[in-house]
Amino acid sequence: MSSIWTEKYRPHSFEDIKGQKQIVERVKAFVDQKNMPHLLFSGPAGVGKSTLALIVARQLFKESWKQNFLELNASDERGIDVVRNTIKDFAKTKGMGDVPFKIIFLDECDSLTKEAQQALRRTMENFVLGTRFILSCNFSSKIIDPIQSRCTVFRFKPLNEEEVKDYVENIAKGEGLEIAENAIKELVTITGGDVRRITNILQSSASITKEINNEIIYSLVSAAQPKEIKEVLSLAINKKFIDARNKLLQTMLNHGLSGLDTVKQIQQEILKIEELDDTRKLDLIDKCGEIEFRMVEGSDEFIQLEALLANFAK
Repeated sequence: MSSIWTEKYRPHSFEDIKGQKQIVERVKAFVDQKNMPHLLFSGPAGVGKSTLALIVARQLFKESWKQNFLELNASDERGIDVVRNTIKDFAKTKGMGDVPFKIIFLDECDSLTKEAQQALRRTMENFVLGTRFILSCNFSSKIIDPIQSRCTVFRFKPLNEEEVKDYVENIAKGEGLEIAENAIKELVTITGGDVRRITNILQSSASITKEINNEIIYSLVSAAQPKEIKEVLSLAINKKFIDARNKLLQTMLNHGLSGLDTVKQIQQEILKIEELDDTRKLDLIDKCGEIEFRMVEGSDEFIQLEALLANFAK
């Protein structure tokens, strides 16, 4: 039976969660006591925020967890009416079982409007005896201070290479894959420790071959291999501007790269160039920031990338 690996390999207990060890320990203590404050999970995508919220509900309520747990994705429903109606209606009713409260899980709550957040604050105050909130966001700075002060805040980190390795090896074992040792390192570099994205890349790769290496991964993720970007920069540094420009254009077309993707990869490779001293590297990284800003504002990508290469050739 075919299935999405992100769900198939999603952890179902506290022990299965990779990384976030201290956070998991503290949240598990709340569950063991059958009492917890409002929680705010903050951190990048794909590091276990939603998974931990689901595990909390399953462990607390056991078989009746679906009746006592309301999950809303705030990026879909982000207006004040959702807080006033959907959330309030659920919070008013009594929960089932021996746990004295229900849980409302608001995913991506940094997408809520300021007005909706103010209404949510009042709801959190008024129904605190029978309802606990778990809020999840990428940037806690986008959550108003009154909500943050009512929650215990947990800041999630991207998974490191060792933690990703354990997770990937578990998938490889379950699916009969052979994964090259250096491929795991590249997966961490490409995704920044986003486990959801790593899982999707592995599933896509496995549909082509059971032997997964760097070439397969880079062909699927619309990213150039570091050696290709390094070659472009090396040509530019050695004053071969036209060759560098042609090579960059060819690399972008081969991999379907956008200008922003390319600038980010160039910025990562600058630090590894041995021919440049630290002062020159600083200047070029500064220039990358300026070029990226211009692209975001709508400038022509190819002209901006040529301007960046010209700075290397100077």
